[in-house]
Amino acid sequence: MPIEHNYLRTRIRTENIVANYTRLRAQGGQVVSVIKADAYGHGLLETATALAGAGCESFAVGSAAEGAALRDAGCTAEILSLLGPVLPEDELLIIEKNLVPFMHDFDQLARLAVACTRLGRVAKVALKFDTGMARLGFVEADAPKLAEMLCASPCIEVVMVSSHLATADDPGAFEFVAEQGARFARICQALRHGGLTFRASLCNSAGILAHAGAIGFDARRAGIALYGVNPFAGSAREALGHGLLPAMETVTRIVSVHDLPRGASISYGRTYVAERDMRVAIVAAGYADAYSRGLSNKGFMCLAGRRVPILGRVCMQLTAVDVSGLDAVRPGDAIHLLGGEGPGAVTADDLALWWGTIPYEVFCLLGLNPREHV
Repeated sequence: MPIEHNYLRTRIRTENIVANYTRLRAQGGQVVSVIKADAYGHGLLETATALAGAGCESFAVGSAAEGAALRDAGCTAEILSLLGPVLPEDELLIIEKNLVPFMHDFDQLARLAVACTRLGRVAKVALKFDTGMARLGFVEADAPKLAEMLCASPCIEVVMVSSHLATADDPGAFEFVAEQGARFARICQALRHGGLTFRASLCNSAGILAHAGAIGFDARRAGIALYGVNPFAGSAREALGHGLLPAMETVTRIVSVHDLPRGASISYGRTYVAERDMRVAIVAAGYADAYSRGLSNKGFMCLAGRRVPILGRVCMQLTAVDVSGLDAVRPGDAIHLLGGEGPGAVTADDLALWWGTIPYEVFCLLGLNPREHV
């Protein structure tokens, strides 16, 4: 559930999401905007509305319920459900709300066909193939049987065939991307030879930026890059993602400012002992606000354009930072957990590195806090 009662505010710049979409669309092909998991914490409806205004005609959500919520909010574009039907009630949602579910096994298709027949409706679907993720999906050997089955099922219309790249963001593993691309091309050829007509989709954000020329196919699914994260940050291919704009920042308030003398400890467990006389600020943020306890003694915040280090353990709703040398720091001042101005700005990649995770998790968790779209 969203976090309601705290002092954090997560601000979303939807114009930056639109700018990133426009940049990715310039690579060619149809760009499907991935807005699953509440648009990676950026707000499902607000993000979809902004992107629809920029011409986006296809969105990918997670669950069927998320797709239904988007449809009920007035979205008339194509809505793909990447998880497809998981619960029995999902099949009814898919049919009634005109969603396009990703289907990964024969039993799923059979159940959906029964539901369509019972309701007298046709369902559009996307077939998901495993070409190297070993997660979900039909395999290459299934293609002839699938084509035969679906050509004989008038209530099921295949509009997309998809797979997912496992190493598109790893320059050291681009050979595996090529293997997946070749396997996917054979699958598409077999399905079309069997009589199916569809769009093919393989590239994710990293695929769009680095591989679309070789394995672009018809549609590309833009996820993390939409929200301003360069999939190649820190690698030899970093330049491929230059120009993407961050869309999220999270700010909170300073509660107290006081001196910490040399030799004194701070926070639970006495994990930090001052090596010098210090000035510290106590900040209204902690793990109850989806700000990880793993940042204890190793993360930074941004205050007035400068990075200030976390001291001691992150608590449930409070965290201490070192503000020594900064003038006029007072209770009530704003401080950034993510974002900020100047050289001290904290990026999602920075926070993920200190946190021991990836930017996806940073966005999804900080996006649980009260949001403002600006």
